[in-house]
Amino acid sequence: MKALSHEEGFLAIPEADLTAYANSKYVIQQVPYEHTSSYLEGSAKGPAAIVSASHFVEFYDEELDQETYKLCGIATLPEMNFDGKVDAEAVAHIEQETSRLIADGKYVVSLGAEHTVTNGFVQAHAKKYPNLTVLQIDAHSDLRMEYHGNPYSHASVMARIHEQGIPLVQLGIRAQCKEESDLIKSSDKIHTFYAHDIRRTSDWKERALSHLSEHVYLTIDADGFDPSIMPAVGTAEPNGLFWSETLDFLAEVFKERQVVGFDIVECAPMEGSILSEFTLAKLTYRLIGYNESHSKK
Repeated sequence: MKALSHEEGFLAIPEADLTAYANSKYVIQQVPYEHTSSYLEGSAKGPAAIVSASHFVEFYDEELDQETYKLCGIATLPEMNFDGKVDAEAVAHIEQETSRLIADGKYVVSLGAEHTVTNGFVQAHAKKYPNLTVLQIDAHSDLRMEYHGNPYSHASVMARIHEQGIPLVQLGIRAQCKEESDLIKSSDKIHTFYAHDIRRTSDWKERALSHLSEHVYLTIDADGFDPSIMPAVGTAEPNGLFWSETLDFLAEVFKERQVVGFDIVECAPMEGSILSEFTLAKLTYRLIGYNESHSKK
């Protein structure tokens, strides 16, 4: 499979051999699918913006005391093409491409546009890991049966995953409709940690971790973070998660469970600001580092 050149790819790694597809443990998959944005548009530009911003992320990770990319290699694929594909066809296309990467033995890191794309990523990983739990960081629960008449809306992605019988652990939720609240209360497969509860309790990390199975798929909606550190999102909500509390928890997840893949979605770049895409680029690199340093092999 043809990857981008080392100058164009994630981090702009200087050693070309560490960005070649054949040599790389990690593959950055760019998935600019945007079809159902309901407030601000622009998430289709998010994956490329994160890759571009990553060129200014330091190779040395001061927390992990390592230059992570040298341990594993990171290849970056060109953006996926969605011409003529929306809704079910788009999700199927994502599932097929992700499954192909997994079959090649790659650890897939996906940078997506709208959150709908996560359905395809999860379907691909669930085929290999049948006891999968999805860990969702998000401002919204995304559990509507449909939104604006579309069951493949970004606001319905977790409803589709829940229908597949896959357990969900949700963190930072602070916006939902009553239908979603009712579903959470009625399902033994959804464990939701609302932002206001996180602020009021000290044991939320331990309780959230206890609901995760051995194999975890991590999906991070950029709006899960507080708008003060993540302004470039489609639907911002106050009282979001902050950097240290989120990374402390994720380090523990990677240490105690096997995180088999992850995605970062819903960055909608703002003209004149690079804060969000740079922060997400650093987050991507840090999570790769956690997987190398903390996860069960």
